[in-house]
Amino acid sequence: MAVASPATLAIGLITAAAVALTPASASAAPKPTEKQLRAELKKLNQKVDKLIESYNGKRVALAKAKESEKSAKERLAAAEQAVVDAERRVAEIAQLRYQGVDSSLPGLFLTPNAAGAAVLEQLTDEEQAVIGGVATARDAKKKAADEAAALTDQIAGQAADVAKERDEAEDVIKDIQDKLQELMPTGTGKRSDGSWSPELPSGSDNITSRMRIIRDEIKQNFNLPFEVGCYRSGGGGEHPLGRACDFMMSTGGTMPSAANQALGDQIAAWAIKNKNRFGVKYVIWKQRINMGNGWRAMSNRGSITENHFDHPHISMY
Repeated sequence: MAVASPATLAIGLITAAAVALTPASASAAPKPTEKQLRAELKKLNQKVDKLIESYNGKRVALAKAKESEKSAKERLAAAEQAVVDAERRVAEIAQLRYQGVDSSLPGLFLTPNAAGAAVLEQLTDEEQAVIGGVATARDAKKKAADEAAALTDQIAGQAADVAKERDEAEDVIKDIQDKLQELMPTGTGKRSDGSWSPELPSGSDNITSRMRIIRDEIKQNFNLPFEVGCYRSGGGGEHPLGRACDFMMSTGGTMPSAANQALGDQIAAWAIKNKNRFGVKYVIWKQRINMGNGWRAMSNRGSITENHFDHPHISMY
């Protein structure tokens, strides 16, 4: 057996010592898996939804409190008008009593003074009752106004807290989305100069590795409503070469729903955004083609499917 040289032994000892002296905490924390990141993203999205729901509920409660305050003010105004009317009536009666019986009085006053005095006393009592009712209305109005003001302050504070929490959650969501972007695979066969080498189709789906990677990423990142069509024989283009897939947004030959059209927009935009990462050659969608330098209109091929209104088409290098 060969004996190690002194120099080799020295290097080994130095390396061992360095490893032994390295703190355990210095070791890099394991990167979270894509599954863990997606689970965290889902929780944060749910948190944001709950925060928005809570905030909206508080806004509705505030609006109801303001309606209550408005009603209280209307009741107060009506009660104050009733006081004015009652005071005027009592003043009129007092003046008539001072001046004596007048023909303008109702028949009830054309009686001995005792009866008139009794009526006057009754009206005076009625006035006091109205005034008491106004006082009650004023108290109710003040209570409603105080409650609405307190609720306004409370809502303002809670709304600020909700907005802060929502902003924090959205920041974390963006961070996770960036990490998910980093975790995405890259297309195979990329040369050092940025070009892409040709690939042969493989597998039972008869498509290239690059096509398979982006197809699977789209299936994972988007809730596709229908099947994805890739390889087909004949007809020219990229499909027979295993370098194209159609992401159907309807059953075919029919216009997709508004929601599925929006989904098609998102898929097309995502593919263009990640063009250099996966090796996308071009995207066709809604009778337009994008080769990475903007959308360009295409000629009318005569049908919804041929004009790519029912599916985004993605071709790879």
